[in-house]
Amino acid sequence: MMTDFTNTVSRIRTGAFALSLGLFLASHAARAGEDWPQFRGPRGNGHSDATGLALTWSDTQNVKWKTAIPGEGWSSPVILGNQVWMQTALDNGKSLRAVCVDKTDGKLLHSTEIFYVEAPEEKHALNSHASPTPVLEGGRAYVFFGMYGAACLDTATGKVLWKNTALKHDHDKNGPGSSPLLYGDLLILTCDGTEQQYLAALDKQTGELKWKTIRSNAKELAAKNFHLRKAYHTPEIIQVGGRDQLVSMGAFRVSGLEPLSGREIWAVDVPGFSNVPRPVFGEGLLFVATGFMKPELWAIRPDGQGVVTKTHVEWKLSKQAPAKPSPILVNGRLYVISDGGILSCLDAKSGKEVWSERLEGEYSASPIYADGHLFFCNQRGVTTVVKPGDKLNKVATNTLPDGLMSSPAVSGKALFLRTKTQLYRIEK
Repeated sequence: MMTDFTNTVSRIRTGAFALSLGLFLASHAARAGEDWPQFRGPRGNGHSDATGLALTWSDTQNVKWKTAIPGEGWSSPVILGNQVWMQTALDNGKSLRAVCVDKTDGKLLHSTEIFYVEAPEEKHALNSHASPTPVLEGGRAYVFFGMYGAACLDTATGKVLWKNTALKHDHDKNGPGSSPLLYGDLLILTCDGTEQQYLAALDKQTGELKWKTIRSNAKELAAKNFHLRKAYHTPEIIQVGGRDQLVSMGAFRVSGLEPLSGREIWAVDVPGFSNVPRPVFGEGLLFVATGFMKPELWAIRPDGQGVVTKTHVEWKLSKQAPAKPSPILVNGRLYVISDGGILSCLDAKSGKEVWSERLEGEYSASPIYADGHLFFCNQRGVTTVVKPGDKLNKVATNTLPDGLMSSPAVSGKALFLRTKTQLYRIEK
């Protein structure tokens, strides 16, 4: 493992943990139900405190506005104050951009080119050149385009404040997928390609590298076929024993790390690569989807030290697990939608199946929970609204044209859905 500690470990040991936690909470503070500043919302788990949402809609019903978003991008919308930000790619991936619209009326405020790529890499048919979701804080938007780099923008002017193009890795002709994470003064990025696999933390003020951690199973990955070494995972911060942990998954291994230093605390070996879903933490367990080829869902106790595969895996779901949509936890029940549309409700502590039913279509977007309901969006543009419980209770099925690859966002009494061509504000 390569780590630049920059005196961080000593700061942790002398009590700077409390400061780092405060910075993290401040950076993720969101007015209840109003802001959605990162992928999967204020807490990164798909939950919103909003109430009064519309549960039925169409291309015309309960649509306050819709705005055409130029280019192609599966980046999910994120919201802070009166701005909605996304990433997009124009000219077949040559112009990589950050886009901002006004939350009130949908008017396009900014369309800033971050990188211009003369010869973009190939991408998977189900991906885009702009799939990572930005992360927002007061006055700043942070974007990540994988192998092409990261950048910070001034949200008032749309101007680029800094860029970092030194995070070299490749996407194996699939395109980028991992969204950035803010933690205190750090912007944490996943850089898992076929030749290099590492995590990087940048100074959010300058874009300079603060630490870089090579995956601890790098030697094992080097012995595998190069197609099996990559990952597209979005990391998460959890609290274990009063301390923050950075949870990150690369090919064939998920790890818990010290977020200020990048030092690995524990690791569990898993049977997959090209990992996509963001982990969920609750009931004392970490729920992770293991990736391709045959995805599984594992429940892990994140309180170990070293490699704890044999001792800290509580249960496994080996069938109908998701490869792309993230799981969601509500009232002790874990809901998982497979890529093929099998929705399963599990007891989170035991992994026991409560029920399993098919929803129509194929799924890439991650579900959300808001106003007492779960929202599942399929690739054809159909959103199924479900009431959580110990049997399937469909409340509504709503369709928008052009398909949904992005995950929903919520602000106030409005639901924001990005189709392949439009951004919709859905509201009664």
